[in-house]
Amino acid sequence: MHLKSLTVKGFKSFASATTLKLEPGITCVVGPNGSGKSNVVDAIAWVLGEQGAKALRGGKMEDVIFAGTAGRAPLGRAEVTLTIDNTDGALPIEYTEVSITRRMFRSGESEYEINGDSCRLLDIQELLSDSGIGREMHIIVGQGRLDGMLHAKPEDRRAFIEEAAGVLKHRKRKEKALRKLDAMQVNLNRLTDLTAELRRQLKPLGRQAEVARRAAAIQANLRDARLRLLADDLATLRTTLDREIADETALRERREQVEAEHTEVQARLGELEAALAEDAPLLAAAQDTWYKLSALQERFRSIEQLARERLRHLSATTDDERPGRDPEQLEAESQRVREQEEELRAALTDDQIRLAEAVEHRQELERQLAAAERELVAAAKAIADRREGLARLTGQVNSARARTTSAGEEIERLAAAHADALARAEKAQADLDAVAEQSTEADRDNAELDERHAEAVAVHEKAQAAVRSLADAERAAEKDAATWKAREEALALGLRRKDGAGALLARAGDVPGLLGSLAGLLTVAPGHEAALAAALGGLADAVAVSGVDEAVEAMRLLKISDAGRAGLLVGSPAGPGMDGPADALRPKLPDTARWAPDLVECAAEIRPAVHRALRDVVLVADLAAAAELVAENPELRAVTPDGDVVGAYAAAGGSAKAPSYIEVQAAVEEARTNRLTAERTSAELRDQLVDARAEVAAAKEAVQHAAAAKREAESHRNAAARRLAELGAAARSAKAETDRLGESRSRAEAARERDLLALAELEERLRLAEDTPIDAEPSTEERDQLAAMVPRARQNEMEVRLAVRTAEERVSSIAGRADSLARQATAERAARERAAARRAARTRGAAIARAVVGGAREALTRLTASIAAAEEHRDAVARERAGREAELQEVRGAAKRLGAELERLTSQVHRDEVARAEQRLRIEQLEAKAAEDFGLDVETLVAEYGPAQLVPPTQVDVAAAERDGLPVPEPVRYERPVQEKRAAKAERELALLGKVNPLALEEFAALEERFKFLSEQLEDLKATRRDLLTVVKDVDERILEVFASAFEDTAREFEQVFTVLFPGGEGRLILTDPEDLLTTGVEVEARPPGKKIKRLSLLSGGERSLTAVAMLVAIFRARPSPFYIMDEVEAALDDVNLGRLITLLAQLREKSQLIVITHQKRTMEIADALYGVTMRSGVTQVISQRLNRADEDERPGRGEENG
Repeated sequence: MHLKSLTVKGFKSFASATTLKLEPGITCVVGPNGSGKSNVVDAIAWVLGEQGAKALRGGKMEDVIFAGTAGRAPLGRAEVTLTIDNTDGALPIEYTEVSITRRMFRSGESEYEINGDSCRLLDIQELLSDSGIGREMHIIVGQGRLDGMLHAKPEDRRAFIEEAAGVLKHRKRKEKALRKLDAMQVNLNRLTDLTAELRRQLKPLGRQAEVARRAAAIQANLRDARLRLLADDLATLRTTLDREIADETALRERREQVEAEHTEVQARLGELEAALAEDAPLLAAAQDTWYKLSALQERFRSIEQLARERLRHLSATTDDERPGRDPEQLEAESQRVREQEEELRAALTDDQIRLAEAVEHRQELERQLAAAERELVAAAKAIADRREGLARLTGQVNSARARTTSAGEEIERLAAAHADALARAEKAQADLDAVAEQSTEADRDNAELDERHAEAVAVHEKAQAAVRSLADAERAAEKDAATWKAREEALALGLRRKDGAGALLARAGDVPGLLGSLAGLLTVAPGHEAALAAALGGLADAVAVSGVDEAVEAMRLLKISDAGRAGLLVGSPAGPGMDGPADALRPKLPDTARWAPDLVECAAEIRPAVHRALRDVVLVADLAAAAELVAENPELRAVTPDGDVVGAYAAAGGSAKAPSYIEVQAAVEEARTNRLTAERTSAELRDQLVDARAEVAAAKEAVQHAAAAKREAESHRNAAARRLAELGAAARSAKAETDRLGESRSRAEAARERDLLALAELEERLRLAEDTPIDAEPSTEERDQLAAMVPRARQNEMEVRLAVRTAEERVSSIAGRADSLARQATAERAARERAAARRAARTRGAAIARAVVGGAREALTRLTASIAAAEEHRDAVARERAGREAELQEVRGAAKRLGAELERLTSQVHRDEVARAEQRLRIEQLEAKAAEDFGLDVETLVAEYGPAQLVPPTQVDVAAAERDGLPVPEPVRYERPVQEKRAAKAERELALLGKVNPLALEEFAALEERFKFLSEQLEDLKATRRDLLTVVKDVDERILEVFASAFEDTAREFEQVFTVLFPGGEGRLILTDPEDLLTTGVEVEARPPGKKIKRLSLLSGGERSLTAVAMLVAIFRARPSPFYIMDEVEAALDDVNLGRLITLLAQLREKSQLIVITHQKRTMEIADALYGVTMRSGVTQVISQRLNRADEDERPGRGEENG
């Protein structure tokens, strides 16, 4: 087997299709650097399946596609086809010629073909693996392969031998088996966990299934017992119902007898109540008269007592009549104090003038004393200077003059620097003022935004407050509406009659001519309801009918239905005198009185009857007006707003009484009106609340907009503030520099002034020293006189100052006293005037109190006699009424007893009816229960489970008897206690079983079947795992065998090759771990001739390269491959070593095909064929030359690009 041809198109620098015809032996590819020779090696490696871009000397796999040149466009794909001669059948394929093609597109897609058929990369690798061509491409010795072998680890060197020996396919098989084992282990673990979980679930589920079996048997037993008890209950209820129906007739007859007796007693009770009703006004009037007289007596007694107490109080003398100081004396004293204050102020002014003169005199003496002392010191210094010598003083004067000159120059320098700093400060201040102005404008804008935001917030808060106010008002209106509605409903309940009138109104359809309740048919002027109700009397609660016949029919209906009594107002057509007297015939009334008919509006049917009932009724303001009106017009009745009725022969009134139906009806109308008003108000407020909430939303949006604008302005203001701070810092720095220079200039000027003063003083001292004799002494007489005068002047100043302080304190103590005395005089004069007015008022009050005491005493005497007469009349009426009430109580007792008996009998009848209905309902419920719970109709239930049926033995009893070999128990007679115990026992057994899973039986069977299936699968997996472990073991043994043989042959060949390359040298291959041939590495030991070192790192570059070549050649010879490709492996060798390598290549040519990329002429000499590679315009071109032909003709390579 050998390579037959290589066709390259679009691969790296091969732009056009180029075919290299290859023959057995050595083929050399030559050409200048950069012409693309190594691209031939890369093309072979790529087509054989190389996947690493770095191995192909690229950064990414797309780099293998022709990228284009200045004259040619880039191509979209790279394609390489390698044709192999398989005449000897070395490849496991039924072809004598095998073409392998690899194609790659710029989109990243790749295609592989074998003899034009698409295939996988794995197919190509497996095809070549048996021929010693592995994935690591050890057959291709590139430019970096030798260096990589030198620096490789022992384990990596082992890989070269394994690949040449074909071990990789066994390792691949082992890896595949191990991956299957790993995947199988995962499945095995899952199955193991799953079967363990199922095994754990089977036990409790088995217990649940057993419980379910027991529960099914117990439930069947319980169902049978419950059905028999249900049938027994149904039969018992039917028997009881038939028995109780027979007792109904006797109970109804007894109730009719008691009802007749109760009717007679009720008639007598009505007669007595009517008589008592007629006596009630008389007794009330007598009682009211006695009460009023007694109250009047108590009132006059109180008046008398109050008058006596007031007379005693007014007769007593009070403390405010005692006089104070005389106002005239106070005013005179005020005048004297004011004159004294003026005198003291004048003396104070004189003392202050004296103090100013003393201070001025003292200061003048002190100035004179200081001047005399300075002159004395100057004279003394001049004498001293004279004595010290004029030369030194002259030097000091000259030094002082030099200092003043230097100070002047420094001042001029500082002035110039100060001017410059001042200019910078002014510029910085101008910039600062400009930015400050901008900041001020921003502040104004921000203030406006703040105001807008505050206004928006205020509007929002105001809107929220309005919403809260409206919500509160709405709630209050709703509450008022609910209150008035409750009041209306409560009052409406009061209009529901429970007497005869109520019975008539309830049966209005059965009463012809019934118009309705009179209270509902009348409309009374507001505020007069109580008065009109009192005037109508019993008619206020009456029922209106259209005529007399209708009234008679209504009373007959009340008697028949025993519904009680009712007042009836009979309506009739208007006739003469029915509307009352004409206005001309009516007596004249006072201005405050009004006729009652004028205050009432009603329907036309009842207007004549109402006017006739009220024709003599007049509404007055109070009882006094009522008494006066009746006295003048005895035929009239007067009614007050409180409901008091006064007539010439009868009166009624007093304290509060139960409201009439007219008042209740008016109160209902008032409550209805107020409710409707509150509901309207609530609806209006609700609409306003919706609008207010919309305003709140709008205000909230305005607040948000204002806040956003405020935040934006705040951002601008912060930026301006930062700029202002920066400029402020610059201005402050410039100002500080200006101030510093100014202070330096000021200090320099001050120092110059001091130097000038010192210079003047020194010049003066020089002059005096020159003019003053050395032996003269200065005179101290004037200084001593001034020193004696200064203390006296200070003493005088102190005395005058004390006098001024004393005068000020005297003026301060007396100041304001005159005004205080004048105010006291005015207040005392006003107090005396008020006391005189109070004494006159007390005298008048005492006289009035004496008159009231006398009048009250006389009125009490008359009232005592009147009260005695009223009390005697009241007692007589009360005794007569007490007799009637005693009889009434007896009749009421009898009526109550008969009513209770009637009610008891009626209730008993009702209870019996309810009991029978309940029994029928219970029977229906039992029948429904039998149908719904057990699916049985009544006939089947009674026929199969009735009390007359025998009870068969249970399944448990039958199973126990069969288990024990006993006869099956016979059916027994039904006994309710036995069946109740049976049902209770079954319920207890069910309760003891706890929660029962009704699906446990099916779930247990399904789970048990699944457990068996998974257990079988688990055993199959375990068997497969054992088989895979056996395969791995066999592969390991095969690897050991193949590697051991290959290593032995390679080590032997390495020793021989090493002696060829290094005559006299010694080299060998050793295993790093001979005990573990599966993982051991391979170490190289090389000792060139004449050297004792063995480590590769200590060899020279050429020696190391030859050693690597020796190892590769040893591998090639131990496990030869059909072909090898070498890329400039001899480039670093000298002539001697190159000759040795050529000898080895000649030996390899005998068994393998060699393709060598070289620059060495000696290598070319042994070649059977040469291919020249050139580069034109960035495109590689190939020219071939066969050397073993006699004509040695040249011809271009087939498929090359011409031109």
